[in-house]
Amino acid sequence: MHDSWRVSHPYPNLSITAQVSGIRTNAAAAMLGISPSTLRTWERRYGFPRPVRSPGGHRQYALAEIEALRLTLAETHNVSSAITLARERGEGPSSPLRLAAAFGAFDEDKANRLLEESLALRSVDRTIEDVLLPAVAAHQDPAGASPEYEFAWRHATEWMSSVKRLASPATRPGGVLIVDGTLMFDLDALHVQALELLLRRAGQRTLSVTPAVEGSRLGRALRVLEPRAVVVTGHGASLDSIGRLVYTVRGLVNEVTVFDYRGAIPDGTGSTVHRLGDSPISARDALVSRLDSRARHGLAPGRRRTVGGGAASSLSLR
Repeated sequence: MHDSWRVSHPYPNLSITAQVSGIRTNAAAAMLGISPSTLRTWERRYGFPRPVRSPGGHRQYALAEIEALRLTLAETHNVSSAITLARERGEGPSSPLRLAAAFGAFDEDKANRLLEESLALRSVDRTIEDVLLPAVAAHQDPAGASPEYEFAWRHATEWMSSVKRLASPATRPGGVLIVDGTLMFDLDALHVQALELLLRRAGQRTLSVTPAVEGSRLGRALRVLEPRAVVVTGHGASLDSIGRLVYTVRGLVNEVTVFDYRGAIPDGTGSTVHRLGDSPISARDALVSRLDSRARHGLAPGRRRTVGGGAASSLSLR
């Protein structure tokens, strides 16, 4: 009865998918003891239960909503009363499917409410990785951007920004420089924002720059940040521009380690980088663990050199 559908990432070489579980129209109608056409009529008339669409255009209903409606129908024997009661009681725990449905309805208040509900059950980190990011990915369409996807993307950006402002001051030595080569409305861009937020929550100072930044103007920022790590991410910039920037940083800072997040640097480039996981939590854990290991072995945070390196003509991170 249950059905899972996958949403493909725009960069298939990364093998990244988002899964949101739900049930199709026939299965949902069977649970309620009605016909599929009746279920679609209720959806149009009452706006409940509200499905999301799979990439193939199929309706996917949240199991929690269908189960809540089944119980209230048995109590009231009246569809209007049952739907009102099901809404009052709530549709079950917050889930990617319910949040995706709120995004699909352009319902900002409900999206905020669902995220608050998730925080009552999950940590901020798990809410982002298990609910928010999959809900946005559910609206991603390889054929082109949609209003629903852009609404979801903007909402996720604003929500994570507000949470980041509440993060405690940094407690870990040194910082992390993120070279962000993503583009606006990339799903990868949300994953980068999530990683930076999780690093901040872990007590790590961060600074994000694009590969377009002039390496000769990095000195002041690096003196303040004292980076111990450079994280390279995104597919919106050339490897040459990324390589030149990272080369400059390594010429200015001692003992800085380079990490790749979500396949920004392809395998086989000859570059010596440390690969982080594709998820924000696993990437944060791997990065913090490596930096902590360096600290235990007495390696100090990166210090600025007295002389800087030149620009590299190609990607060379050794």
